Amino acid sequence: MNLDSIIALDQRITLWINSFNSPLSDSFWVFLSDTKIWFPAYGVVMGVMIWRLGWKKGLLMILAMILTVVAADQISAHIKDSVMRLRPCYNTWMLQHDLHLPLPRYSLYGFFSSHASNVYSFAVVSLMGLNLDKAHKHSAYGWGVFIWASLVALSRIMVSAHFFGDVVVGTLFGLAIGLVFGLGARFLTKKL
Repeated sequence: MNLDSIIALDQRITLWINSFNSPLSDSFWVFLSDTKIWFPAYGVVMGVMIWRLGWKKGLLMILAMILTVVAADQISAHIKDSVMRLRPCYNTWMLQHDLHLPLPRYSLYGFFSSHASNVYSFAVVSLMGLNLDKAHKHSAYGWGVFIWASLVALSRIMVSAHFFGDVVVGTLFGLAIGLVFGLGARFLTKKL
């Protein structure tokens, strides 16, 4: 399979996913894509982190969560400017094949998804931090945070900001960088 056929497949998958839209679902996907709604949730998780782990370990895990999201965001933004792959909303072929656009266009380039990398990196580090609390099981949080991350990632396709491949790479990058920061933070918490 050559690069052109991979790109064509990515375009078709993106169009197929994006075709499952309605005025009601558009509002839901736009809501999930809005980064401002994430901050209250981040704050709650940080509060629970300090409550469950104590202030030293809690602050260390909070620092790891902040650093991983900042690193994921900045690295993905830099790669977007280096790769310069147009977002679906600027791709002529996608527009000619009825790409649904529930929002105004974004910046030009979209490879890879910062939203996906940010939410998955946060999910990994926050779950690793909460799992330091051996007195409680956090499986419900684990399921919840990864479902939320998956929905946010999917929202980027639904609002025509990213191709399917952009989201997959962003997800994998977020998982990897989250694991690195999470393991580093867990190592440091054992030194406390």
